[in-house]
Amino acid sequence: MSNRPNPYALILSLPLLLWQLAFFLFPLAFLIALSFWTVRNFQMQPDFNTGNWVRILGREVFWESYLRTFVIAGVASAVTSLIAFPAAYAISFKLSETAKRWVIFILVIPFFTSYLVRVYSLQVFLSDAGIINALLAQVGLGPLPLLNNAFGTLTGLVTLCLPLVILLQVFSLNFVDRSLVEAAHNLRCGRLRTVLSVIVPSAKVGLVIAALFAFILSFGDFVSPLYLGGGNPPSLSIMIIDITKSGQQWPRAAVVALMMIGTLLTVAFAAISYAYRERGK
Repeated sequence: MSNRPNPYALILSLPLLLWQLAFFLFPLAFLIALSFWTVRNFQMQPDFNTGNWVRILGREVFWESYLRTFVIAGVASAVTSLIAFPAAYAISFKLSETAKRWVIFILVIPFFTSYLVRVYSLQVFLSDAGIINALLAQVGLGPLPLLNNAFGTLTGLVTLCLPLVILLQVFSLNFVDRSLVEAAHNLRCGRLRTVLSVIVPSAKVGLVIAALFAFILSFGDFVSPLYLGGGNPPSLSIMIIDITKSGQQWPRAAVVALMMIGTLLTVAFAAISYAYRERGK
């Protein structure tokens, strides 16, 4: 068999290559170059100056914001995955095909509305005089601080990621071999053990990728940290906005953005390597 590449495959993959070059590699190369430029009299000038990197990476506030953003993105990814799995399991294993199609359609509906609109609606629920605290007041509790803190940010991030994570988990669970589940039941394996020992390992790739999408969306989001978390202390995305507003310091903002991109690429490669790693290796 010849090892020569198929010319038709190369032609069909050409649009994807051009897309990656135009919208990822070229902008990334420009962003890297921009991080070494200098700003004089509020104007950017091409240069090769490492001062932007030294200034940003040498500030304690950057590393505090970096750690805070990373942790809350990880927590949001874990919480979203844990909440989504029972729903995805029920959709995939318990519902009929007709009901499954309707539920998937309902899960797609939130993407028809703006995420910013959903965040503003959450403020009505989470504020001190909002719906949740009003209900708690009926039983003598509250008001609880649900807004302008980490809880508010986490609520917004879970709201952002949950429909997508459920959909990805459903698609992954649909490909689980049902005969393996039946074999586990025939061996008198309990429901929980079947889920943990058979279903989760069989759907590991999809579950990990769903969690990865949640982490990526949460790590780069600025709407929830700003409007539900109060924006102080800032996340990395909010820090980029603040830096660009202070003297048009786009090169320094590029440093923060490159640190975010590097982190996401590292997490993505690690997650995908773990997802496709065979059991026992």
